[in-house]
Amino acid sequence: MRNDSRLSRMLHVLLHMARHDGPMTSEAIARMLGTNPVVVRRTMAGLRDAGYVRSEKGHGGGWAIAADLEQVSLLDVHRAVGGPRLFAIGSEHANPDCAVEKVVNEALEDALREAEAQLIARLGAVSLAELARSFDARCRSASWPAD
Repeated sequence: MRNDSRLSRMLHVLLHMARHDGPMTSEAIARMLGTNPVVVRRTMAGLRDAGYVRSEKGHGGGWAIAADLEQVSLLDVHRAVGGPRLFAIGSEHANPDCAVEKVVNEALEDALREAEAQLIARLGAVSLAELARSFDARCRSASWPAD
């Protein structure tokens, strides 16, 4: 099964945008991600609708950060890009007739509920500003290219 990389890809884009002077075009973002500008526009639309970025048309236009990075969490971005369920595993039959399958389903559902609650809490606790500070510190301590 292929991983859904929308969250990591858009976090990547948002951090570049936060450190870029002026708007970034869909074409430039697409080149950076190795994808099509139409895919970029479709995905960025969710971020725009949530108020995290804005788009400017015309010469010199493109996408720009529109929100305070301290106020936007990883969970916010996940939701804005239409992120899928956090876990793809689950039971085959929601209401099985087999008692064994019922016990298995209950155990899995409980474990997944707990894991998802922890992941949601963690994603909600990390802001884009924290990622930006971590990126800045890493760039200061090493001669890493910013891509």
